[in-house]
Amino acid sequence: MFTSLSDTFTLSNGVTIPCVGFGTYKTPDGDVCRESVLTALDAGYRHIDTAEFYFNEDGVGQALKETSVPRDEIFLTTKVWNTHQGYYATLAAFDESAKRLGTAPDLYLVHWPVTKDFKDDYPARFIDTWRAMERLYEEGRVRAIGVCNCLKTHLTTLFDACKVPPMVNQIEYHFGFTDADQLEAAAFSRTHGVVVEGWAPLCRGKAFGHPVLAAVAQKHGKTEAQVLVRFCLEHGVLPLPKSATPSRIIENADVFSFSLDKEDLAALSAVSSVGRLGPHPDEARH
Repeated sequence: MFTSLSDTFTLSNGVTIPCVGFGTYKTPDGDVCRESVLTALDAGYRHIDTAEFYFNEDGVGQALKETSVPRDEIFLTTKVWNTHQGYYATLAAFDESAKRLGTAPDLYLVHWPVTKDFKDDYPARFIDTWRAMERLYEEGRVRAIGVCNCLKTHLTTLFDACKVPPMVNQIEYHFGFTDADQLEAAAFSRTHGVVVEGWAPLCRGKAFGHPVLAAVAQKHGKTEAQVLVRFCLEHGVLPLPKSATPSRIIENADVFSFSLDKEDLAALSAVSSVGRLGPHPDEARH
């Protein structure tokens, strides 16, 4: 299972998505973003993840213009930000993102289900946003639609109201994060045919040096970062490792010459000391 970067997850509508994505969160726009995406594409990544809120869609778009990799071989994701949720605002945000990217994304995601500043509008605002996502999908402007940071309660609300169910749920998922609601969200998503993507698979550097992680890396002759990426894959989660350093971009994709055995996974999964790195889905600010 998962033996090369060309391996894929299959979404509920039959669209395939490369099994490791290149994350761009906090990658500065301009040359840094452009060069990191070009390096990733040269290293074999064919899945690029950005967002309106990352403020680097222009840099990603410039890389897509400059690369020799054909556009139809690249799977591109972006997201609508919280302040642009709502039916018409989401449609407008999509157009602006496509303009900055120089192309329509393949996958469009709702960045957060309910944020602290908009709780009074939940779930109506979230559902209106999703109706705009459905329109984009039904009109063929995107190949797939989905959500981010949705727990079981958020997904259930959406399933009860939607015509087209989400195809992806991008959530915080990594070594050392064992909160019950997050693990429940991943299991519930998979049970309902929703592919789970994991953001912060490298734990934002906070797990490096952990003795359990270091021991597994030494056992396989791999780096700790490579074990962290493989950890997600072994759990059926699509990882989105991020780096702007060329050597690490290449390293993070070199995860197909080994696998983690039952003992490795048991030891790694027992660790809970890293904890949540981002906000709880119900507490995210706008």
